[in-house]
Amino acid sequence: MALRTKTALLVGLFFLLHTWGVKAQVKVEMEDRVEVTLGTAAEIPCLYTTDVGFGGLIIEWFYLDPAGKRHRIYFQDPTMRIEETNSQFTGRIKVDVTPSQGSGQVLLRVLETRLGDELDFICLVKSLTDGNDQGKTQLRVFEKPAHPIIKSVDEDIWFNNEEPVKIGSCEAKNGYPRPSITWYKDNTPLSNVPNEVSVLSKETTESSGLFSVESELSLKVVKEDQGSEFYCEVNYQIIGGFGMLESEKKKIRVRYPSDEVNLWVKSPKRDIKEGDTVEFECLGNGNPQPLFTFRNREMVELNAINNVLELRNVSRLDSGLYECFTTDIETFEEVVGNTTLFVNYLEPADVSPEETLTLSQGADLNQSCNALSSLKTHTVWMKNGVKVATGNILSLRDVVYDMAGTYECMVTVPQLVGMETSAAFQLIVEGSPEISEPQSTSLEQAVESTVVLTCRARGNPTPTITWRSAGSLVDSQSNVTEDGVLSWVNVKVSSDLNVSCNASNTNGNVETLYSIKAIVPTTTSPTTTLATVVPTTTSPTTTLATAGGSGVIIAVLIICLLLLAILGSVLYFLYKKGKICGRSGKQDLTKEKTSRDNIVVEMKSDNTEEAVLLAVNGDKTSGDQ
Repeated sequence: MALRTKTALLVGLFFLLHTWGVKAQVKVEMEDRVEVTLGTAAEIPCLYTTDVGFGGLIIEWFYLDPAGKRHRIYFQDPTMRIEETNSQFTGRIKVDVTPSQGSGQVLLRVLETRLGDELDFICLVKSLTDGNDQGKTQLRVFEKPAHPIIKSVDEDIWFNNEEPVKIGSCEAKNGYPRPSITWYKDNTPLSNVPNEVSVLSKETTESSGLFSVESELSLKVVKEDQGSEFYCEVNYQIIGGFGMLESEKKKIRVRYPSDEVNLWVKSPKRDIKEGDTVEFECLGNGNPQPLFTFRNREMVELNAINNVLELRNVSRLDSGLYECFTTDIETFEEVVGNTTLFVNYLEPADVSPEETLTLSQGADLNQSCNALSSLKTHTVWMKNGVKVATGNILSLRDVVYDMAGTYECMVTVPQLVGMETSAAFQLIVEGSPEISEPQSTSLEQAVESTVVLTCRARGNPTPTITWRSAGSLVDSQSNVTEDGVLSWVNVKVSSDLNVSCNASNTNGNVETLYSIKAIVPTTTSPTTTLATVVPTTTSPTTTLATAGGSGVIIAVLIICLLLLAILGSVLYFLYKKGKICGRSGKQDLTKEKTSRDNIVVEMKSDNTEEAVLLAVNGDKTSGDQ
């Protein structure tokens, strides 16, 4: 009842306004286009302004079909709201009205958009009088296509100068609006070029209304296309702009014959010497690499593995020209590559004039060492591990025994590490004997003592050493050493005497004389002194060893006797004064018989008539004097 009353009042108000000639002003504003992703809700706003209240407005929504015919989907007046039935939007639209003083907004929401919803929508706003206005918005629906899939030709592509060959295909499915495909080679876009590049595209409309596109690329292949990367790019529309997807990249294998062949030494990466292992590698400019045949300068075919030829333990005889070749499959002609091998050599060293050389003392030597080589050499002479000369000539002047021995010449090639050879010779020096002079040939020895005299001599041939004393031969012992002969004798000293050492061989003789002075000892103990002669090993000048003498022993004995005499004097003085043995004055001490072998030293004072007798080689005897 209230609704009818309200409706009647509005109708009456409309009649009165119309009768009085009152006309309301209405203005509508809408966006040109609204974009939405397929399946989401689209919101289409309609803004209006009016000089009458909202209660006097009628609102209607329409859409235009592809033929341009208008279809109403919504009606609203001050008394009711009606959503049209039996339309493609039934149950999928909502209208929200937000009024304000003199203006407002009507928002149409299309739920779960479909491809068929891509239409023009009209918003009509009119007053109860004749004032009205309308606006139009285009609804756009987008769907991103699936990631593109590229399919390349799996087989090798033979080089062909006549016509393009198929490279591959690219497909992008279920996009809206229709996406496009662009091909790229090494990041460079490709387009149709007659007789060079061909791009064929095909479009499919799926049952869902989405578009799928496929593109096929054909290309006139050249040798430079070997290893090139191909991929496709899909461009599509999205809300507010455009999107892009790239496929994976594919490489093609281009096959073509070799028209040029190169042969080189793969290893070693340096000058080659005898004994090296040499590897040759052969490579053509075709694809794939053919199987090459190798041959040497005598045109003898050589066995190779995977186009690599290996020569082990090469010598200078392996030097020369080497070739590898293949046959052109079209012309059946040989395509040849070649290189030259040079093997450096160093022949064994040779010493001249002889490997064993005998010279007399004082002679000169010029010994040569030669080794033929393809490169510059360096020669060093060594003796006992020590460098003695540089150059291929060894010069020795005024040779002596110390220069005898083994000399080795070592020949190297500085340019090639490990390229070396050597040779040696033995130098023998002949001459008269040489005696190593002792430090002293004048000795002092105690009577009845024994002295050991030594004598060292060298020479070539090995000298014989004899000893003489007082014109008679003395028995001796000898020992042959590396640097000569060592001989020694034991001499009993009873008086002054001279002993000679004589060394002789076929080239001469030499003699050294020992002069021994006999000294009466202060002790009966016999002493033995060793006199030695130390040989010279580094130069003809002899270093002398010390020969033991009796002077030092005598001095020591005298000092000892003096000390004993002083001690005896002190003891006797204390005895006389009664300071020892618990007595005073003179005391008798028991005398013991002195041994027959005792040597008695008597010491007297100028100011006293008392004396002390001390036994050197027996028991001590003391008493009143």
